[in-house]
Amino acid sequence: MNEDLLMSLPVDCSTRDVAQVLGMAVRSVQLMVDRGELEAWKTPGGHRRIARASVERWLKQRNEPVAGAASAESAAAVPADRAAATKAGGVVRGHSRRPRVLLIEDSAHFQNLVRLLVAHGFPQADLHVAEDGIVGLAMAGELQPDVLIVDILLPGIDGATLIARLRSHPQFQRSRLIVVTSLDDAQRAPYAFALEGLPVVHKPHLVQELPVLLARYLSAVD
Repeated sequence: MNEDLLMSLPVDCSTRDVAQVLGMAVRSVQLMVDRGELEAWKTPGGHRRIARASVERWLKQRNEPVAGAASAESAAAVPADRAAATKAGGVVRGHSRRPRVLLIEDSAHFQNLVRLLVAHGFPQADLHVAEDGIVGLAMAGELQPDVLIVDILLPGIDGATLIARLRSHPQFQRSRLIVVTSLDDAQRAPYAFALEGLPVVHKPHLVQELPVLLARYLSAVD
């Protein structure tokens, strides 16, 4: 993230200001406030304000670069992380290529949020993004991803149909599927035929739940 962009925030930011700088949905920032990750309060008029300093602290805690390019220290840390993973029998050991994660998601906000989670939690993995079901199906065939993250509601081919096709095709038997959705349990009922046995992440809980699933699936890649 460019430091000038961060410093362009006012000392007391609106939720929308922070969402634009972090590349997230406004709702995602609201959830961060609710979890206490960002310092916030309400004006007498009922408008939420977030301290810019708490945004800076949040970025530093996640090692988010704010100078536009990775520092030499960060660059040096990556090989060390990979060496540790190798010693622990992790993702990198014995792998002839970097693990591939394919995200099929039409929301730019959630694309950016998943990019952030993968970049900082799983630097050993390559993330690819498709914005609709048709492109996603083609990319899945080309990339043979280790992990597929698929939204239920997609343009082109809806996610449930796409997931059903992927699960029935031998070509994708080695790919692990994770479903992400803004639909609650009742709203997901019509798609039960495609989702049975799959982990489903409700988007309001994406930050907490997706990294756990990715860690489990990527650690199993040999």
